[in-house]
Amino acid sequence: MTASLSRTAAVYVFAVIVLGAAVLTHSVWHLLSHPFDARWLILAGLTVSTGWVMLRIPSMEISFSISDTFNIAAAVLFGPAAGAITAALDGLVLSFWFASSRRTAYRVLFNIAAPAIATWTAAQVFFALAGGRPLLGGPWDVVRLVGLLALFGAVNYGVNTGLVAMAVGLERRLSIVGVWRSHFLGLWVTHLGGVLAAVPLLMLQRIQSSISAVEIFILIIPLPIILYTTFRHALGRVQDQVGHLGQVNRVYVAVIEALAQAVDAKDQVTHDHIRRVQTESVRLARALGVTDEDQLQAIKAASLLHDVGKLSVPEHILNKPGRLTPSEFEVMKRHAPAGADILSVVGFPYPVVPIVRHHHENWDGTGYPDGLTGEAIPIGARILSVVDCFDALTSHRPYRPRLEDRDALKIILERRGSMYDPRVVDAFVEMHEAFASDVAASASTVPATPSGTASSPQPPADRELLDLQTFYQLGRTLAGTLSTEHVAESLWCHLRTRIPASTFVLYGYDQRRDALVAVHAVGDGAIDLREARIAVGERLSGWVAATRQPIMNSDARLDLESSARDLSELRSALAVPVEADGRLIAVLSFYAREVNAFADTHHRLAQAAAHATASSGMISFVAAQT
Repeated sequence: MTASLSRTAAVYVFAVIVLGAAVLTHSVWHLLSHPFDARWLILAGLTVSTGWVMLRIPSMEISFSISDTFNIAAAVLFGPAAGAITAALDGLVLSFWFASSRRTAYRVLFNIAAPAIATWTAAQVFFALAGGRPLLGGPWDVVRLVGLLALFGAVNYGVNTGLVAMAVGLERRLSIVGVWRSHFLGLWVTHLGGVLAAVPLLMLQRIQSSISAVEIFILIIPLPIILYTTFRHALGRVQDQVGHLGQVNRVYVAVIEALAQAVDAKDQVTHDHIRRVQTESVRLARALGVTDEDQLQAIKAASLLHDVGKLSVPEHILNKPGRLTPSEFEVMKRHAPAGADILSVVGFPYPVVPIVRHHHENWDGTGYPDGLTGEAIPIGARILSVVDCFDALTSHRPYRPRLEDRDALKIILERRGSMYDPRVVDAFVEMHEAFASDVAASASTVPATPSGTASSPQPPADRELLDLQTFYQLGRTLAGTLSTEHVAESLWCHLRTRIPASTFVLYGYDQRRDALVAVHAVGDGAIDLREARIAVGERLSGWVAATRQPIMNSDARLDLESSARDLSELRSALAVPVEADGRLIAVLSFYAREVNAFADTHHRLAQAAAHATASSGMISFVAAQT
């Protein structure tokens, strides 16, 4: 079959293909051994031709054709054999709409077999109940016909979508019922439309004996044109609505980003902290079996905005280095309901507000603001509280250094059953251990440093997550007194294949002017950044210099002069400070053309480069040239 299928899925798909081949073989034999109405060829031709004219919603992965109308009419007018062959032709045409990477032999054969089986089965049920002449039987012909067609459509829809949903579920190891509900439940409208559109064709059978094939063609040919024009007009209106919704969604995202960055700036945390919390919260939600899309979207938004209420907290309390007094803690506790009140006026289409309000509730009821317990706390809030706590513990803060992962996990486990949902903690620990195992496996493949080489700088505390080979090579290359150009070129030479940046700038810190100066710039967009001067605290790199905190995936154009921003193709920035003996020496800034180009691995490599740079002998050269 194919290596991409599991054994169970391969056996199932093979069985469906064999059954479909048997149905089609029997249908061809039946048509060849019995006289058949040549007018069936008209419907078969219309099925194939309209199958090529696929209607699509450009901004959505939705497409359909009007070939079902003629497919159904062929089965009901000319029997199960004719219907099965027509459905198989329709499936063959549909397969050519797949991307070439998806158009494998087993997919094409399955898409021929499944509709043939479904149509043949539905037609057998139809004729078993209707008899040989379903339109001739009394004054209630039309009502009887619609009822029989509805039954035909239900069987055809159920068998066809059921066969496909089972294949998808087995291939991806998902719940078959869940797959059917998510992807096929809404398709009943399309099947119903095809059934109802077939009624006018079937009514022509009332005058079957006095009409020729040419006259049938003349009567039928306007129908696909009318249907296609009507559907296309309707799709145009739908596309307008989709475009409007997309614009509204972009506004929502912009509002979320603006609020999140405002909170970041006041709370002295970096934006990559918020992004990490968002990513890990969604991963943990999926690991816990959360599949509702609204709930997942709510968790994504709440991860960015859960601390928006801190805008109302005085900065001397928010960033106090020591323990808060009882009265200060009472002020701090107001940020949860305040954030919920701020976001309640936005009108999110998913439940963001409850997560924001309750992300400081404790499993045992000792949290705030409402003292909720257990399952009464929204699942999104329970997930967010664990992920946010872990990331905060393992991140540097102005008032304390970061903790090792193992120490942070120990704290999380100590709070299991009191502050945090035990099930959430267990899933988080399992997810973290699985990630750590993957990292360890990757690190074991890095070649060992050859013996007899110069000693390398010690990697930072989270060295197991770094590319060790690159780090050691940088340490050896930068050891000793080097020119600034040599340092910058060495950094770029070692990192350009590891970090997806198109441009790199080494900013030296000019202490006299309290500003960063671009002492070396290299890459595609370097011309806009050469000789740049950025005051500490301004733009992106200046913020990194002021806070001594890195940034990742912020808009790179914010580091440019305002006159150059509209013309620049740079979209993502990764910047890290270089410090020695507690003093700021430089900032390493990487820029990429793609949005969100950098990942945590690139962040750690950049920090390793900063550590190696600070440990080298180039510090005096940077100072001299600024």
